[in-house]
Amino acid sequence: MNKILGFIFLLVCSQIHGQNHKDIAHKYALKHIPTFCEFLSIPSDAHNKADLQKNKEWIENQFKTRGFTLTDLPTSSFPLLLAERKSSDLNAKTVLIYLQIDGQPVVPAEWQQPDPWKPVLKKQNASGTWDIIPLESTRSNFDRDWRIFARAAADAKGPDIMFLGALDAAAELGINPNYNIKVIMDFEEELGSPEMNTAVIKYKNELMADRFIIFDGPPHISNQPTLNFGARGIVVFTLTTYGPKVNSHSGNYGNYVPNPALKMAKLLAGMKNDNGKVTIPGFYTGINISADRKKEFSAVPDITTDINKKLGIAKSEGLTPSFQEAMAYPTLNIRGLKSGEVLEKANTIIPNRAVAEIDVRLPLETQPERVVEQLKNYVKGKGYTLLDGEPTDTQRQTIDKLCTFKYDINYRAFRTPLNSKTGLWLNNALEKAHGKSPIKIPTVGGSIPISPFVINLGIEAVAVPTVNPDNNQHSPNENLRLGNFEDGIRTMIAILEEKI
Repeated sequence: MNKILGFIFLLVCSQIHGQNHKDIAHKYALKHIPTFCEFLSIPSDAHNKADLQKNKEWIENQFKTRGFTLTDLPTSSFPLLLAERKSSDLNAKTVLIYLQIDGQPVVPAEWQQPDPWKPVLKKQNASGTWDIIPLESTRSNFDRDWRIFARAAADAKGPDIMFLGALDAAAELGINPNYNIKVIMDFEEELGSPEMNTAVIKYKNELMADRFIIFDGPPHISNQPTLNFGARGIVVFTLTTYGPKVNSHSGNYGNYVPNPALKMAKLLAGMKNDNGKVTIPGFYTGINISADRKKEFSAVPDITTDINKKLGIAKSEGLTPSFQEAMAYPTLNIRGLKSGEVLEKANTIIPNRAVAEIDVRLPLETQPERVVEQLKNYVKGKGYTLLDGEPTDTQRQTIDKLCTFKYDINYRAFRTPLNSKTGLWLNNALEKAHGKSPIKIPTVGGSIPISPFVINLGIEAVAVPTVNPDNNQHSPNENLRLGNFEDGIRTMIAILEEKI
């Protein structure tokens, strides 16, 4: 009987504790909506260093007012920013947190609001479209399904402000983390974090930690609390095939001048079969999905029909039997094609060139250097001479098949065991915050600049995604659902409270 009463007591205390965190998370979400909108109003396209500097100054001030020491970590491009706050325990462990500050570029005409860098509040109407409502509507309360639309709202200024809100809420609750906090802020993530690996090596002592958390990305498609234990790397390619030196009249020269778009179409079409399998020899070398990993994949509650409905597709490519298992294989994606013009700009010409942009997402087992050589060999095997720049007149006149081949290795993959110390610690925090165990995703499909930390610092990395899955990141009309904003603060409060 005493055991039963003890269990009931703990259950009731847990529910009271959880409700308290829920209430204060709502309070600080409401309080920080104006802060969020202020931050969003500073354009953060990483191509514009002047705007990045404004963002840096803004976020520096936010952390300073919360008792953090700020340090610039200069790079050959734009500095990283390190914020530190120490525990009173001299023997405390250290948690490193990654935050992204920059956002993707915008095409204003594609957005359904006056300015993508000026946030607007919207609610969904009966027809399923979104209407702008006054931001002042959140002055005393908000509907959890309302959304703030702006570039970088979800990717990734939303998590940045959630963390600031959680710090403030923790202060009111009297929560003093029993660990040192280091926050590394990246201002060039959308450029591929080009200096991250060099910086982590150079500033290894400054960045050293015992645990590593990434506050970035969306949770499982069900929008349930989630932990992500890995991410694929990425290498990008630009291939260019050539026709005449200048666009040529298709009537005067049709049937005589080779068309570079057709050359490119044939080149690309041979890279995959009808079942979604890449045909390049050796592409899947090293991929061997164990029974244990298959169990991890099957534990994720994916519903294929829901995923396909959200994406607007009839069926998947068919490479693997499940969505999660597809994340364990390297991809080959044509992310863009350009040759001549279409629609109202179309004209009757034979284009002078065709350009294909390709990205390959890499699981831990796939080395990017090997993929580069495989793709090179494939293109050469189709009879092409590879160039690293524009062809000369002599090359044009003597070589039929020319292809400029450029590539860039952005990020490498990382993968942390689900039963790692960091994973178990975060699982406990999220269970307390939300009353249930989070969904654990072994590897997400996207790529983030985390492998330099894992490799060079020798630490485990786990991502805590908080933004709504349908946030339109990297696309027009990017948004953050206010219910996710509140729940993200709640999650981060629990992490600040969870003892190591």
